[in-house]
Amino acid sequence: MFEHRTDPLLPHRQFLGRLARCGAVGAGLITFSLLIGMLGYHILENFSWLDAFVNASMLLGGMGPVDPLHTASGKLFAGFYALYCGFMVIAIAGIIFAPIVHRFLHRFHLEHGRSE
Repeated sequence: MFEHRTDPLLPHRQFLGRLARCGAVGAGLITFSLLIGMLGYHILENFSWLDAFVNASMLLGGMGPVDPLHTASGKLFAGFYALYCGFMVIAIAGIIFAPIVHRFLHRFHLEHGRSE
């Protein structure tokens, strides 16, 4: 997916395309994660779709649930979903920032190779 260290720097237009693809993958993962949370809260806790969205998005954003949970299955779901969300935040950030960090390091490597 990324160019080798001996390859020249990717042209700006292709780099923007790479950024867009990684952003789309990140947005897709966020959407998928929200859907999982919404379904869990809606089915297990009988929350309305709007309340399920608020609780899922708050957990995915790192804030915690808004509404109290009443069932054991809902509490288990919320716990596992919180663990999943913590992992997904790190993974999505890595996917979105990977092209930027790679370009910076690739440019640094090319400039470092010229000075020797």
